[in-house]
Amino acid sequence: MKTKKNADKKKALPLPKIPRRKKGAHKGDFGHVLIVAGSTGMTGAACLASTAALRAGAGLVTLAVPNSLLPLVATPMRCVMTLPCRETHGGFFAKDAAESLLHFAQKCDIVLIGPGIGREHETAAMARWLFTSVEKPLIVDADALNAIADYPDVYEKAPAGRTTVLTPHPGEMARLCLCTANKVQKDRKHCAASFARSQPFTLVLKGHDTVVAEGDKCWVNKTGNPGMATAGSGDVLSGVIAGLMAQGFSAFDAAQLGVHIHGLAGDIAVAEFGEISTTADDILACLPEAFMKYTGEKK
Repeated sequence: MKTKKNADKKKALPLPKIPRRKKGAHKGDFGHVLIVAGSTGMTGAACLASTAALRAGAGLVTLAVPNSLLPLVATPMRCVMTLPCRETHGGFFAKDAAESLLHFAQKCDIVLIGPGIGREHETAAMARWLFTSVEKPLIVDADALNAIADYPDVYEKAPAGRTTVLTPHPGEMARLCLCTANKVQKDRKHCAASFARSQPFTLVLKGHDTVVAEGDKCWVNKTGNPGMATAGSGDVLSGVIAGLMAQGFSAFDAAQLGVHIHGLAGDIAVAEFGEISTTADDILACLPEAFMKYTGEKK
């Protein structure tokens, strides 16, 4: 007789494997990620997401930022290429930056938009324009989620057949679902699964027991800890998912694996720094060990 525990275990979706790289591999084999991120006072989010995409294995990463912020991100990130964009007087993406971003996106494999872009009116308009125009696989995070939540009709304007990943925390999820964060938190799995069945998107509902849902598939993560409840942690996650998708993982597999590895890195960081003192930088720094632990690669 099958017990409920065994039945649940049998139904659990397996985590994808990470293939070994061929000896003759080059950076072009592992994809090019365009990350649209950052604004005055929030360049850290852009740096965390970009570096995380590289740590997750992307071959190339280009970070698009408002023009005046270029010196702040180019100096510390020597492995990331940069793309300066038109900006508002306050140092946010201008609406007409969308055209150049769309043109550049055609050269890339994955586009991530949202970390640290802020909620300025022109920037939100730019985010919605990209959401309805970018044909390459798109990851929507942070304030880009808020931009589309205010205009839910844009869902229907997204290019048909495009792969789209949304990565909301409970507050952003509440805005997407037109409910309260408390309602989202009462039944996170049901909320994520219902949304995923109603929209052709892959959903990553962040938080304790992060939920990844797509169509009729739903998976709950079990790595991670309360020490990861710190500014920038979500930016690292979105970068990891982008890096995995750039290498050819499907949206669901990249989200599932990215969430697991991100949580594993958080567990490694907390073991060293403790729950109180762990920062997003620590989680980012522990990604290599997390990947090696997952793949069984030796130091």
